[in-house]
Amino acid sequence: MSGYQGKKNIPRITSDRLLIKGAKIVNDDQSFLADIYMEDGVIKQIGDNLIVPGGVKIIEAHGRMVMPGGIDVHTRFQMPDRGMVAADDFYQGTKAALAGGTTMILDHVVPEPGVSLVAAFKQWREWADSKSCCDYSLHVDITEWNKGTPEEMEALVKDHGVNSFLVYLAYKDVFQLSDSEIYEVFSVIRDLGAIAQVHAENGDIIAEEQRRILELGISGPEGHVLSRPEEVEAEAVNRSVTIANQTNCPLYITKVMSKSAADVIALARKKGAVVYGEPISASLGTDGTHYWSKNWAKAAAYVTSPPLSPDPTTPDYLNSLLSCGDLQVTGSAHCTFQTSQRAIGKEDFTLIPEGTNGTEERMSLIWDKCVVTGKMDENQFVAVTSTNAAKIFNLFPRKGRIAVGSDADLVLWDPDITKIISAKSHNLAVEYNIFEGTEVRGGPVVVISQGKIVLEEGSLHPTEGCGRYISRKPFSDHVYKRIKARSRLTELRGVPRGQYDGPVCEVTVTPKVMSTVSTAKPSPAKQQQQQQQQQIGPQPVRNLHQSGFSLSGAQVDDNIPRRSTQRIVAPPGGKANITSLG
Repeated sequence: MSGYQGKKNIPRITSDRLLIKGAKIVNDDQSFLADIYMEDGVIKQIGDNLIVPGGVKIIEAHGRMVMPGGIDVHTRFQMPDRGMVAADDFYQGTKAALAGGTTMILDHVVPEPGVSLVAAFKQWREWADSKSCCDYSLHVDITEWNKGTPEEMEALVKDHGVNSFLVYLAYKDVFQLSDSEIYEVFSVIRDLGAIAQVHAENGDIIAEEQRRILELGISGPEGHVLSRPEEVEAEAVNRSVTIANQTNCPLYITKVMSKSAADVIALARKKGAVVYGEPISASLGTDGTHYWSKNWAKAAAYVTSPPLSPDPTTPDYLNSLLSCGDLQVTGSAHCTFQTSQRAIGKEDFTLIPEGTNGTEERMSLIWDKCVVTGKMDENQFVAVTSTNAAKIFNLFPRKGRIAVGSDADLVLWDPDITKIISAKSHNLAVEYNIFEGTEVRGGPVVVISQGKIVLEEGSLHPTEGCGRYISRKPFSDHVYKRIKARSRLTELRGVPRGQYDGPVCEVTVTPKVMSTVSTAKPSPAKQQQQQQQQQIGPQPVRNLHQSGFSLSGAQVDDNIPRRSTQRIVAPPGGKANITSLG
């Protein structure tokens, strides 16, 4: 396990100097044996027989794997929702992340309608700075689009270290933006050198399906997945890829939940698109069959959007795509609510607060589903849990790498340790765990965050409020080298040609009159108008016996010249050929 210099019964040393001896260092590109010396939260030396100062705490790795701490690219800790707040705040959430081997999280800022992006960002900073136990950074969600939004986005990028923004294709009349607005957002994001993230579902179809399913009398959690069929996710992913291609903007799809959505991303990448896919703990570790559980509270615990796929073969499929590189990063989308909070939707599934757990279980689930099964090796594991995220969001090599000068965020990983996931033993504030009863192989034995041991010998001792906000610069090389190359290739030029000086036909443009036929129920105002018309009585009916034809000799079309007579030529002994006009 780990050892101290001197006697074992001395108190735990909180020294800022650590030495890991006999480590098998695992990066995304190679593994090798060496010692690691850390001081003041930074890796200072890597090698054999290191010369280090006294007063150093020594951890004996005995040839076991030491890898970069995990980066959870998608959390929603302490998220407000209709006056409620998610059960796991920044303290509880980051504590659970550390317990699972994750040493950095990227949370989402969700501005309320009418609140500026910068004001919302500052609110999230205030919450996280006071509670976070590990380093963190923030994505900012664009929940509405107006003239002032581009300036705020620029301020966030230049002054506050933000380089990723998320837009919603779902949540009609709440967060959903139109295609033309998304086109504008992507154009701004590209110019700022940021990453465009998308919550990909067709909000218009979902709104209609929700209404239809509620009218059928289905109000339980199964209605959630029935109203959000897999193809509405795939369609929205495809639409996002199309808009991103047109604007030459890097695209990042959050919460890849279905086979078909993953296939769209894989196909787009094969065609050369700059697009990344983020499956989450839930979609990699469980499925949507639980929505039909007889236990309402259990079924409601799985409600998230896009929903978990009812197809039980989906997790294995997504793990395979993650292993072969078609999907690149993993998050948890951790956003938990107590059963009492979810119960506001007990009569209407559309009111159930959305989100699942996954920040603590993420790394062990992926190791068990991908490495133990032989789908990926330990280096690929480091890539999908840490390094790829660091590269995409411009945190590399400070994060996601064991190298001299990198942050001392490390995990001593035991591939043979087994654990049964349960709500009884998890580090969360909620009473349900969506992975309840799942046995996983592989897990952290020692976790080091900011050069300090936070997990050792099963004991977790985080420090509330020690997490630092990590600024991220725009124009990540990993992403924008390709974008810049494309912009040079795709410059549009007109064809040089002489001026046309021939005749030009004159046209009269008449405005298009739209006559819409709606299958939906009429609005209250329209119903009132119809009732008033019924009270007034029927409208006067035109007398069809009155004709525009006159026997007086003068006709309406007298001013149009008559066409010349045409004679039909009938060949002798054959049928009249009406196509031969002479």
